[in-house]
Amino acid sequence: MHTARIGTPRLKESAVLTPLDATTALIVLDVQKAIDDPKWNSKNNPGYVDAIVRLLDGFRASNLPVIHVRHQEANPASTFYANGPGQPFKDEATPVDGETVITKTVNCAFIGTDLEDQLHARGIKRLIFTGVVIHNSMDVSIRAAQCLGFEVYLPLDATTAIDITDANGKRFDAQTVFDLYAAVLASEYCTLTRSKDVISALP
Repeated sequence: MHTARIGTPRLKESAVLTPLDATTALIVLDVQKAIDDPKWNSKNNPGYVDAIVRLLDGFRASNLPVIHVRHQEANPASTFYANGPGQPFKDEATPVDGETVITKTVNCAFIGTDLEDQLHARGIKRLIFTGVVIHNSMDVSIRAAQCLGFEVYLPLDATTAIDITDANGKRFDAQTVFDLYAAVLASEYCTLTRSKDVISALP
C-alpha cells in the first residue's frame, strides 16, 4: 500500500511583508467539505487548515478583506459536485457576515466570475492565497492573478497537494508535487511566505 509523505512545507527564508492594509485581501480557495473525501487522503502538510484558520482570525480581527471562493462542478462524480455533500464550506473556514463569497465552475477563480471586478472596485492590489490544492485551482488562480497585475503571496503552510499519477502510471507523492509547484510559482508568479509572517504584518 502506498503511504504518502506528509511533511511540512520547505522554505528556508520567508518574505518580509510590508504592513498590510485594506488594499490586501485574503483569498480562501475551495476549502469545502469535498476535500475530506478519501480521494484527497494523500494530502501533505496536514496542518494547512489550521494555518488558514489563523489567517482568517488575523484578517477578521484587523478588519481586512476576506474573500471565499467556492467550487461547483456539474459532474456528479466530482467531490465538488454542485448538489453533492462536499459543497458546504468546511466548518473551520465558513464565511462570516460581510465576507465575500465567489462561486466558480472551473479551476481558475477569475474565469466566469466577477472576482477581478470586485477586487478593483475595492482598491485591492495585494492577494494572500490560501486553500486547495497547490497544483490545481491554486496554481491557475495565482498565475492569473499575477498576469492581471496583482501582487501575490502564497503562505506555504496554508495550502497542500495530493499524490499524482501520470499517463504512464508513475506516481509522484504529494510532497514532491507540492515542492515542484511551489518552486515554479515562486519563479515568476508569486512570493512564498508563511502564515506567521503574514499575521505579523497585519495592523
